Amino acid sequence: MSDLIFRDAIPADIPIMLILSHAGDARGKETPPLDPASLTDPRYRAAFDEITADSNHRLIIAEKDGEVIGTLQISIVPGLPRFGMKRAILENVHIRADQRGTGHGSIMVRWAIEQCRAAGCGMVQLTSNKLRTDAHRFYRTLGFEQTHEGFKLFL
Repeated sequence: MSDLIFRDAIPADIPIMLILSHAGDARGKETPPLDPASLTDPRYRAAFDEITADSNHRLIIAEKDGEVIGTLQISIVPGLPRFGMKRAILENVHIRADQRGTGHGSIMVRWAIEQCRAAGCGMVQLTSNKLRTDAHRFYRTLGFEQTHEGFKLFL
């Protein structure tokens, strides 16, 4: 039995979610430092409110012994292919560095997969920065396959 508790994020979780995301930045030592003053930027709250207002999106917090150790976003996307199969996208999956290798990341992602299955999804997909080879290995151990090449266009 897992000692993790999963819950939907609340606005007070925004700073820790940003800190975990920043800590997982693929640039490693080249990552610019996180400015603590930026954690209260109102754009984060606006994004949080927009995400949580849509029932197809969830911001999730994983807690252990009352401390936040992980976060992720689940987005459900309806589609026409495969007879209208819904797919889920896991985004911004991060676990605290001191919790890596404990099995908690696997529990967190498996929990998310079950949430997607319960929502009627026939597929779960995610992207991971090409530099994060440890993360790629981790996702493969959970059954994910690298079937596509991803592209981004920043606007």
